[in-house]
Amino acid sequence: MNKQILRLAIPNIISNLSVPLLSTVDTALMGRQESAAYIGAVGVGAIIFNFIYWSFGFLRMGTTGLAAQAYGDKNNQELANILGRALLVVVIGGLALWALQVPIAWMSFWLLDASAEVESIARTYYDVRIWAAPATIGLYAMMGWFFGMQNAIYPMLLTILINIVNIVANLYLVNHLGMKADGVALGTVIAQYVGIVAAFGLFYYKYRRFFAYFNQKAILEIQAIKRFLSLNADIFIRTFCLIFVFAFFTARSAEQGDVLLAVNMILLQLINWMAYGVDGFAYASESLVGKYAGARDRKNIDLVVRYTFVWGMVLAVGFSVAYFFGGKPLLWLFTDQENIVTAALPFMAWMAVVPLIATPSYLWDGIYIGMTASREMRNSMILALAIFLISYLAFRGMGNNGLWLALTIFLIARGSIQWWWAKGVLKC
Repeated sequence: MNKQILRLAIPNIISNLSVPLLSTVDTALMGRQESAAYIGAVGVGAIIFNFIYWSFGFLRMGTTGLAAQAYGDKNNQELANILGRALLVVVIGGLALWALQVPIAWMSFWLLDASAEVESIARTYYDVRIWAAPATIGLYAMMGWFFGMQNAIYPMLLTILINIVNIVANLYLVNHLGMKADGVALGTVIAQYVGIVAAFGLFYYKYRRFFAYFNQKAILEIQAIKRFLSLNADIFIRTFCLIFVFAFFTARSAEQGDVLLAVNMILLQLINWMAYGVDGFAYASESLVGKYAGARDRKNIDLVVRYTFVWGMVLAVGFSVAYFFGGKPLLWLFTDQENIVTAALPFMAWMAVVPLIATPSYLWDGIYIGMTASREMRNSMILALAIFLISYLAFRGMGNNGLWLALTIFLIARGSIQWWWAKGVLKC
């Protein structure tokens, strides 16, 4: 079992860690501009796109769970239909985001309420990056299907390709052409379209036999679409609640001024490093739990859960140790502005704690997705969101430490509720 987990997890970890590497480069490029507002602006822009794109995260998670179960059941017809339904949502969703980009921007900036300088820079970033929408959500669907097929190599190759293209484009556009936030956004657009073309190419290379199984009537079958949308509606609500927490966190950070906004955006980058690393094991559990659920093999499901937690927590301890001892040097990676580094140092203690308390919730997410337990995922997140808001109100008098305490309590609540409900979820 360990070999199966590591066979899927290691490529996932390698590919996942290239994602925060990209955001680290973006933050570092903006952290060397003339104002702290640039870090905050790209952070605000990233939160807006997290809202937009993570709202379609069900295309990755839902597609993985359904495809993994169809794979375990050896149902090639259903595997093709699942991908067809996911791509149908991609087309409709991508066109909708293009059509609604103006009202989405207005509502987003009204809610986040950043300073005038931060908002101006973030709007420039938004106006460029929104054009990547169809490619970005298309990649969610394709990667989710690859994961369901127990193929972690293709998502790894795609993620590395996308992020290399993105980093190279950003460095060229910002350092050589003199662009700023708009250059970072344009580099992302270019990389996303390179990625979706490569994804379709990889599908054709290895899975073109599935063209014979695509059936328009079956893809559009009402009951199947209802099941697909029902599962994904729950994941959508769950993801929306998660994004709301980080958007709320960003908005409250912005209220404290551009420097503390920049500090918190940098610290969230460190959390991203940990989250994307641990998610390598969560993605492995999605694929394996889904496969064994499709085969109705409870014994192996339990083994996947047990060993996934062992590996995930070992990695979490590694991140905690690195953040505890490497605080100041890590901060200098993101910015050359001493006032931001000085302001961030008192909050580095949170970085040593968060990996340990956040990791269980990330791992449970993968297990729940593999079991297609979307309703339980949704309900656990709603409860955790309520606990987060109550915690914020209770501790907001503590300033930025109160904000971090509320986020920490939220992460503990997520993992605890999922653990409490796991016995019922793991039935098959």
